[in-house]
Amino acid sequence: MKMEIQNKEAVLNEYGLKADTVILKPFGTGHINSTFLVSIKSTSQQFILQSININVFKKPDIIAQNVKLVGDYLAEHYPDYLFIGSIPTLSGKEMALVEGVYWRLTQFVDNSISFDTLSDPNQAYEAALQFGRLNKLLSNFDASQLKETIPGFHDLGLRYQQFTDALASAPDDLKKHAEKEINTALHYRFILDYFDSFKDSSEFPDRAMHHDTKISNMLFDRDSLKGICVIDLDTLMAGKFISDLGDMMRTYLCAFSENEPDISKITIRIEYFEAIVKGYLHEMGSILSPVERELILFSGKYLIYMQAIRFLSDYLNGSIYYPISYPEQNLDRTKNQFKLLSELFDNEKILVDIVNKCLNEHDLDA
Repeated sequence: MKMEIQNKEAVLNEYGLKADTVILKPFGTGHINSTFLVSIKSTSQQFILQSININVFKKPDIIAQNVKLVGDYLAEHYPDYLFIGSIPTLSGKEMALVEGVYWRLTQFVDNSISFDTLSDPNQAYEAALQFGRLNKLLSNFDASQLKETIPGFHDLGLRYQQFTDALASAPDDLKKHAEKEINTALHYRFILDYFDSFKDSSEFPDRAMHHDTKISNMLFDRDSLKGICVIDLDTLMAGKFISDLGDMMRTYLCAFSENEPDISKITIRIEYFEAIVKGYLHEMGSILSPVERELILFSGKYLIYMQAIRFLSDYLNGSIYYPISYPEQNLDRTKNQFKLLSELFDNEKILVDIVNKCLNEHDLDA
């Protein structure tokens, strides 16, 4: 499915396209869904055709419903905003279902480029600006309309319970190998307790969140490298603001990904942190409540800790969820994320000063 489309003619027919009039090529570097660039031979028109991985997204219809609800809201209230929703099938459906496989067609954004890694703080700024803009435009949208596309995706309480369950049933040899990381996970339990003290506050509302703000989910203008729009809306659902801001911190701050086994390389880039906060506050500074403003740095701690215990839980479960290329990889990923988390704590004074400076600058400009 990664390199070719089964029942290609039937899939294209759903959208009024003919196999002999288009060129299909695999597109992008995503690992979840299969993605193809559709080029119409007789014109310059191009589209993105993508299948939905039902092993990850059990109910693709929910994705389609959420995207349509948000797309309709933005079209009504902010018609100039570029929102990459689904192009309906000939029968008016948001997705095509062909022999058990869900497909969606979206527009291709001309002269756009995406990145798998960041090489400049300006990229972090532009991405934070665009994700923040989507959050801002949806700040008055009733997020309770949205259903969970992945239940409990960013629920740290659930992830901690999964960790303790895995710990209770793990073989002794795995627990021995992971003893230090298990103790670290237990030590940082206070992050969950701190979150729980705020989660029901009226000043910590559920908002419509993207939930997957890695840099590859941003489109940049190929010439100016300014942000154009966000893409990949599979996890668009209700959540706390920390989901989007925290995931940017988790994935932008270090020059190396979670797959880097040499934890001496895992350090944070202070200038990228400032770029993220500045970009996000440019859009969301006037929207965030006093409680949310207090939780800006915490958002990074929350997301990094959650990902660390997810890797650790999978390791203790025998590495059944995350693909691995060697037996200890999930344990190495756990060490990687705990080192990243320690970097936030070790640099806390510097980071807090940056947050306060950015908040003050935004308030002065407002």
